[in-house]
Amino acid sequence: MSKLVNKGKDLKVYIGADHRGFELKEKIVKLLYENGFEFLDVGASHFDPEDDYTLYASEVASLVAKEKKSRGILLCGSGVGVDVTANKFDGIRASVGKTAKQVEAGRRDDDMNVLVIAADYTTYNEAKNMVEAFLKTDFDKKERHKRRLEEIRKIEANN
Repeated sequence: MSKLVNKGKDLKVYIGADHRGFELKEKIVKLLYENGFEFLDVGASHFDPEDDYTLYASEVASLVAKEKKSRGILLCGSGVGVDVTANKFDGIRASVGKTAKQVEAGRRDDDMNVLVIAADYTTYNEAKNMVEAFLKTDFDKKERHKRRLEEIRKIEANN
């Protein structure tokens, strides 16, 4: 992986994981730190086999929804639990990352603002590459992509 470049000091990253994502989250936190990203690790702060992903997913999603120039990274075993939880928050566009190319497309086309990583099925190298794609790729602001995001905002407003 090429060195991550923090394109702007105004981008803040919020990260959280339950017990199944804890080990991989710690490695990603180190990656963020080493590359000069402003970030907040909302937990878990230690391995707790009894913790619940909903706590961390809610915290990250809430913070990203409030702070427009931020992104979130969430981890749990399958990725599904934190993905479902995060997407309950208006303004959140979370998706499970499968490959760096898929994550890049999600950022570029859909302005994905929360990257979800399935810790049980993702190696550190795969996660590192997805995080790099997530943090370096901008939303392309093409008219059709902006139109779709506006349609999503209308759906959120009516639910």
